[in-house]
Amino acid sequence: MTSILNFASSFVGTLLAEGRGVAAVKNPTHPVLPLELYDMESCPFCRIVREVLTQLDLNVIIYPCPSNGTRYRPIAEQVGGKQQFPLLVDPNTNKRIYESHDIIAYLYQKYGDGQIESKLYTRLIRTPSSIAISAVRLFKGSKARKSIPPKQPLILYSFESSPFARFVREVLSEHEIPYLLLNVGRTQWQDYVPPLVRQHLLADFKPSHKNRLGLTERSGNVTVPYLIDPNTRIEMGESADIVEYLIENYAG
Repeated sequence: MTSILNFASSFVGTLLAEGRGVAAVKNPTHPVLPLELYDMESCPFCRIVREVLTQLDLNVIIYPCPSNGTRYRPIAEQVGGKQQFPLLVDPNTNKRIYESHDIIAYLYQKYGDGQIESKLYTRLIRTPSSIAISAVRLFKGSKARKSIPPKQPLILYSFESSPFARFVREVLSEHEIPYLLLNVGRTQWQDYVPPLVRQHLLADFKPSHKNRLGLTERSGNVTVPYLIDPNTRIEMGESADIVEYLIENYAG
């Protein structure tokens, strides 16, 4: 019953996003170095930024900063001057930016088509729905748990509004486990076909999206979440299996 309710609340969260954090632009501008985001999974303002990262197909290293966290909160303060989240760091331009709308405006201007959404839209549309998602998920991922830090960041294929990837990101956030987020937003109609159906009816289809193609070559299909742990050389899909693996290997 617990697992059913857990999935139901995550699925409702996806519906509340109203399609944001699912699709990606077809011809993105990729920075040379991945962006860096000091982030809390359940923070509504952080989620707004992650939605745009999916939309613009930007890879980002996530440094989880849950409340009472001791691993990256102090570093965020050293980098930006205060413990406020989200904090975006762009090593390509040496920019450090707070405030979700300011971060979004920068991302659209630097890596998108330059069209910046209004602050009113961010406040009246994005923010309330993001707050609702956090509430539905009971703010999971917001409080730090004891954990063992990995020597190298993990790698996660995901897109923001995936109800299954959300489970994994919540655990990564709670345990302050850094990871390289490889966004796999959908760009073609074939991407919306369920993986098992796609394998049988669209066997010759190859994604045009770089990360989706890379995931296909690694795992045989595009199913998220997909975790790579360079510390143990483990690669795996299925959110329940990934969550179990993370707790067994990194919970303190």
